[in-house]
Amino acid sequence: MRAFHEVRNYRSDFKVWHGAYRGLSFIAHWHREIELIYMRSGSAEIHIANHTFTVRAGDLIVCDSGDIHYGNCHSDNSCLDFLLFDTEIIGSHYQYNYFESPVVTRSRMVRYGLAEKWKAMLHVLDSELKDRNPYYQDIVKSEIRSFWYSLVRILPVSIPQGIMENRQAALLTRFQELLSYMEEHSQDNLSLNDAAHRMGFSPCYFSRLFRQLTGFHFIKYLNIIRTTHAASLLMKPDRKLTDIALICGFNNIRTFNRVFRDITGLTPTEYINQPENRSDNFTYYRSSSGIETRAEENPTILRKYRVEL
Repeated sequence: MRAFHEVRNYRSDFKVWHGAYRGLSFIAHWHREIELIYMRSGSAEIHIANHTFTVRAGDLIVCDSGDIHYGNCHSDNSCLDFLLFDTEIIGSHYQYNYFESPVVTRSRMVRYGLAEKWKAMLHVLDSELKDRNPYYQDIVKSEIRSFWYSLVRILPVSIPQGIMENRQAALLTRFQELLSYMEEHSQDNLSLNDAAHRMGFSPCYFSRLFRQLTGFHFIKYLNIIRTTHAASLLMKPDRKLTDIALICGFNNIRTFNRVFRDITGLTPTEYINQPENRSDNFTYYRSSSGIETRAEENPTILRKYRVEL
């Protein structure tokens, strides 16, 4: 979804990142990289395209390049591993994979030796990406390629055919365009009826479909975009709260304070005064509106407790 098209800030042009978090919720987004999500402990709901999957400890989820996805851990003790890498890591001949299911269960991971291979790969990746010794990129590429091709050889594919699949692809493209428009015009007085009209749907049907695809009601999603923009402006000196509220699409300071607190758990003033190392505890992403992410961070997180690797 272009409104949350994640463009990660990497430390170099070598696009590989690994992180782990507890009690995580992340909003609907997409990116060019492939993302592998491993359930270390607990359980979570992961939504990919139009399907929701309940994943448990030991399961692996494959988010292919361009897949729209979001998720919610069931408890603060649930822990997720994330590995993102550019498609060129696995070869210039990459093409989208039409997997029948993006979930590899714990039993299959163990049966095919992928559980141990996953742990061994991450151990090498974390060490190489930290030290960056000569040829580290080649070693990392080799590890990812070996795991990836061991993984995809056990995943059945189903090439979409027929009118229904084409309609579905067209619908998702139209939603990407709509969400891009929402981000670019988030300061305007956008309404659910306006968005439904742009899509050619009735407001009632559009509202259900929007929540199905993003996990949020229309207004909540729009307020997340506005709040994320506001958060980036709050970090800059000499910005008045009233000016930020109007720039980001809030009609008055009272609404701005209420919505900001609802989404972040903090008032704008509390957010400004919080310690620097706590300034990343809701949503971050980079978008066409110029919102920056910090290098090596996950920019799509609503709530997180980072796990030391």
